[in-house]
Amino acid sequence: MSDAYVECLVKAKPSVMGKLCKVLLITLTVVFILAIFVLPPLMIFAFIGAIITGVGAYFVNLYTDLEYEYLYLDKELVVDKVMAKSKRKRVATYQLDRMEILAPIKSYHLDNYRNRNVNKTKDYSIGEELQPDRRFVMYYEGGEKIILSPSEELIKVMKNVAPRKIFAD
Repeated sequence: MSDAYVECLVKAKPSVMGKLCKVLLITLTVVFILAIFVLPPLMIFAFIGAIITGVGAYFVNLYTDLEYEYLYLDKELVVDKVMAKSKRKRVATYQLDRMEILAPIKSYHLDNYRNRNVNKTKDYSIGEELQPDRRFVMYYEGGEKIILSPSEELIKVMKNVAPRKIFAD
């Protein structure tokens, strides 16, 4: 039994709305902090506003600065979400023998799956289409469609285990 271990880390592109919200909350925090010193009669309200917007900016930053880590070990693909390089959360675990297909997002191998009624679509990729597009789609147990951005090494190791299910085109 050959145990292969491959680790791949990809940075997800933050949304425009997340960036705008983060900038707005940081600006409001600075304005409230300045208001504490400039407007002494409104100091308590400015202090409360600074705390609320500062905490909001922290959480918006935490959920917009995302990285996904793919770990492959012993016919199992584990997806972890790393938030702001400080918190790690296990998102999903996928068994390769339960996977139907893994192919590039624009591959002809996925033609039979495109019109399929999918219950859940999960995106653990970089979140944008680059040239060339290196995102892959995995159909898992008929009900899930998972979008990934794996490295070539990860695809190669997974293809050695399930050559009829994994296509690199």
